[in-house]
Amino acid sequence: MEGRAAALGAGTVLNALATGTGAAFGIDVETRAAVDLDPAADGVAGEIAEDPDADTDLIERCVSLATDRWGDDEGGTVRTDSDVPLAAGLKSSSAAANATVLATCDALGLVVGDGGRASDDAVGDDPDDPAVDVTRLEACRLGVRAAREVGVTVTGAFDDATASMLGGVTVTDNDADELRARETVDWDVLVWTPPERAYSADADVARCEAVAPMADLVTDLVFDGRYGEAMTVNGLAFSAALGFDADPAVEAMPHATAVSLSGTGPSVVAVADPADPETDLDAVADAWADRPGTLRRTTTRADGATVE
Repeated sequence: MEGRAAALGAGTVLNALATGTGAAFGIDVETRAAVDLDPAADGVAGEIAEDPDADTDLIERCVSLATDRWGDDEGGTVRTDSDVPLAAGLKSSSAAANATVLATCDALGLVVGDGGRASDDAVGDDPDDPAVDVTRLEACRLGVRAAREVGVTVTGAFDDATASMLGGVTVTDNDADELRARETVDWDVLVWTPPERAYSADADVARCEAVAPMADLVTDLVFDGRYGEAMTVNGLAFSAALGFDADPAVEAMPHATAVSLSGTGPSVVAVADPADPETDLDAVADAWADRPGTLRRTTTRADGATVE
């Protein structure tokens, strides 16, 4: 009983730590999961290819919850490999959870819905479709539950998880695990990831809550469809709240549609509308070139996670 799936990394439009409302967007970096189920196995053993010593509780819990809900409590193994750096603000945990849940569904022989990708306006797949055993939103919520249970997230990160699962920009109520909106975007993306790492569960929630008035402003911009402005305001507010240097964002602003600290950092993500001649991510890359760490060029994605 083998299954494989892949899920997207994502960038932040609105950090949910201040108010519980969050927004994120899928980008073209992936985490892949391979699950091998064995009814005779006692428990689940996990492996993370990039770091054999990394904590595998999240992916193991995802398999256990999925087989408990849709299978017969099978054990087995799960292995992930990823283009998404760990603890860098690019939603590595959400991508790993989504890929693992979908791969487990695949191993169980279940048909997973299309995540609403048939329509730009859709926010999920049809739970009444008789051809679908599991909707992507169901799978997404199961991964969020696993993340909460093993303590890798403060809010549950439903915004990050839906962007990873569905693609496009997603707007969520993280307290209720409710998807409030989804829309596709077409941006070129530049990511700067410094060498240090920041774990979401260690974020200073009280300082993030202190910038709630700015988060409310960002929320208004998001529901107005002004994602670029929302993203940039979010980045400045949460860089201050979480103690990150805002200089990379300021350097990018003249050349980008938007720029923000992603998640709880440390990555900074700049985006550019390819139809806007005033944007120039090459200029942003030049400005960031001397900073320690890595630069990655990619794009947004609207297709979301896939069963392979």
